[in-house]
Amino acid sequence: MRIAVDAMGGDYAPLEIVKGAFTAVETVPELEILLVGRAEQIESLSGRILKSSRIHIIHAEEIIGNEEDPGMAIRSKKKASMVVAMQLVRRGEADAVISCGNTGALMAGGVLFLGRIPGIKRPALLTVMPPLRGERTVILDVGANMDARPEQMLQYALMGSIYAREILGKASPRVALLNVGVEENKGNQQVKQVYGLFQQKVRGFVGNLEAKDIFDNRADVVVCDGFAGNVMLKAMEGISRELLLYLNARIRGDAEARTALPLLSPLLQRVRADLDEAEYGGAMLIGVNGVCIKCHGASKEQTVAQTLIRQALPLVQREISKKIDLALAGGIV
Repeated sequence: MRIAVDAMGGDYAPLEIVKGAFTAVETVPELEILLVGRAEQIESLSGRILKSSRIHIIHAEEIIGNEEDPGMAIRSKKKASMVVAMQLVRRGEADAVISCGNTGALMAGGVLFLGRIPGIKRPALLTVMPPLRGERTVILDVGANMDARPEQMLQYALMGSIYAREILGKASPRVALLNVGVEENKGNQQVKQVYGLFQQKVRGFVGNLEAKDIFDNRADVVVCDGFAGNVMLKAMEGISRELLLYLNARIRGDAEARTALPLLSPLLQRVRADLDEAEYGGAMLIGVNGVCIKCHGASKEQTVAQTLIRQALPLVQREISKKIDLALAGGIV
């Protein structure tokens, strides 16, 4: 299994990207990594990488920065690490690509170089919420398309259901529509139109779901447009981070709590792991021909490794793109 990794994308590139790749190949014997980026920089980080027969460096001189225009950069920088990594997938030299770089460029490149699955209007960014009540929940779109049309959101429901079934093992995924209330008549005109469409065409549709109930295991797949999804995702990331900091400060500021800390420490570590996005990796650009995953720009070693192990590998092994293609060809949507 060969995965192309954009070694130059992200706030901590290339050091943390390279470390994450090495951790992944040490963990998974069948994994092979193509590190794409400035060879001299990558080679200077750690001599141990060069000793691994399953890590290869593909030189790419240019870098797409976060401040650059996504469309312009992806078309003009032919030697950028992100572009070269995607081209490896396009030519069949890699099975998947991951990047912590410019989100817009990755989405534009996914459509331009990998192409959309026939019938898919707009790819979506899909992520998985942590299993706070024993179950994980698929959310899409979390930022690819700010204004999605009802028929596009119908396709999100299809793709999310296939992901939930194939990757999370949900035999009959329950699909919900993110809304400001659970009643059928709630929401703006877009959401009301989508509700009616889902009622007619989405198998397993369970109605509207409020953001506060996402962790209540009421649905396996939650569908929304990219604007609502991105706002919700970032709010959750901020709350989980600040909650942990607040809890840590309160414990250290209380003498009795500090005394009990050695006993509480294992529990607190499990809570941190449940809330930490680093445990779950990145967001898949679902709807393109191939596996394309966007990691958070601030990703470090653990996030990169988990993305490779827990997302890229199973997505390739279970041929998600092919299953979506077959579902569309079968007239499901």
